[in-house]
Amino acid sequence: MKVAALQMVSGTGLQANLEAAHALLREAAAAGAELAVLPEYFCLMGHKDSDKITAREAYGDGAVQRFLAGAARELGLWIAGGTLPLVASDAQRVRNTHLVYSPAGDCVARYDKIHLFRFDNGREQYDESRVIESGQAPVAFELPSRDGHRWRVGLSVCYDLRFPELYRALAADLLLVPSAFTWVTGQAHWELLLRARAVENLAYVAAPAQGGMHENGRRTWGHSMLVEPWGGVLASRDEGAGMVLAELDAARLAQVRLQLPALAHRVL
Repeated sequence: MKVAALQMVSGTGLQANLEAAHALLREAAAAGAELAVLPEYFCLMGHKDSDKITAREAYGDGAVQRFLAGAARELGLWIAGGTLPLVASDAQRVRNTHLVYSPAGDCVARYDKIHLFRFDNGREQYDESRVIESGQAPVAFELPSRDGHRWRVGLSVCYDLRFPELYRALAADLLLVPSAFTWVTGQAHWELLLRARAVENLAYVAAPAQGGMHENGRRTWGHSMLVEPWGGVLASRDEGAGMVLAELDAARLAQVRLQLPALAHRVL
């Protein structure tokens, strides 16, 4: 199964971001991808955190959700829609939500980001809990590929990457990690963490990211990549909008898990 991780440098305009995403999705479909994964905040990187509240949608309807469903139908793609802001339990926050659409345009999975990023090194400060309400449960779904294999796909978002227990709970063949890592934390830990999650779960990892200098002045790390179950990087892109594409091999996954049955050796 071919998978595309789509890297963006999203701005503050919703429509412009959707147009940029559509161009990348078309490129992925033309290259033969079955699944295309957009990065965190693909639809909006606002000037301030509260811009997410203005852009939030009710689950089941809204401009971004209609865009994702329509693109999936138009292109015949499975689309993992990075994240978009959905209505939360109060008016001051949103859910940072990862939605997956089938080629029929149906929403088949929803994951609300569980772990909320906080960082302060004296120069940069982030605290997602100010405007985001955390999710509560891991989410995985089954994707039947064109060759007849059924892939168990686990959903996560960005900061979740630092919490290996989530990925153990997902028990997936393919782990999706749409992200917007900061330049500082990405430079230090991004590739290290992605490869670790692949190795310890003997799973493929698809990690599309925001990558570059944004209109709001923020710089994200980028380096979108696809990682195979032995920890090797199949493909990556440093900065700038574009596509990372690789073939995921179910036989390779089975071989690695047979040769090193670490998942069956778990005690705790």
